[in-house]
Amino acid sequence: SEEKDTMANILPASSGTAPLADRGALRGAVVLAVVTLAGFGFLYSLAGVGMGQALFPQAANGSLVERGGRVAGSALVAQPFAGKRYFQPRPSAAGYDTMALAGSNQARTNPDLRKRLEEARAAVALREGVAPSDVPGELYTQSGSGIDPHVSPQGAAIQVARVARARGLARDAVERLVAAHTEGQQFGVFGAPRVNVLALNLALDALAARR
Repeated sequence: SEEKDTMANILPASSGTAPLADRGALRGAVVLAVVTLAGFGFLYSLAGVGMGQALFPQAANGSLVERGGRVAGSALVAQPFAGKRYFQPRPSAAGYDTMALAGSNQARTNPDLRKRLEEARAAVALREGVAPSDVPGELYTQSGSGIDPHVSPQGAAIQVARVARARGLARDAVERLVAAHTEGQQFGVFGAPRVNVLALNLALDALAARR
């Protein structure tokens, strides 16, 4: 019929061959994948590391604190100190293990938590020779990370008498050292005044070495 003849003239005849592969699309996908991996997976990371080393080398390398050519610790990580001669940091649910950072995850209504807090506060009060009600909260509660390197000025002040007696120092000398190592609010706005326990203890050892 006339209609079939018209359609035959419009539609191309089948050649019987397979359709051509769109190699341009495949090439574009491969190039995009390579650029993405190289640019964002390598060059971006390399640039970030380079900028960190150039602008903030101390922080980029873990804020390590060295004494006598040896690494004594990190200003960002709490560590335990043995003996009455040292200021003590906050307790840690992770045992100060940087590979197991965590709090206790116990609810405030948990009787085990309340018992532990009461026992910890009593132990700190006995150690410092003060009433349990005078013990600052951070000395018997655990931080969320388990490695909080700071205590409050009040948390340091309550330990001054013990440390001074153990080291044979005048109390006011230790108090001046605490005041010298008390950091203010971040940018004068954020957070609260705090004392870095590692820095304070290292300063105590340096003071003893000069005597």
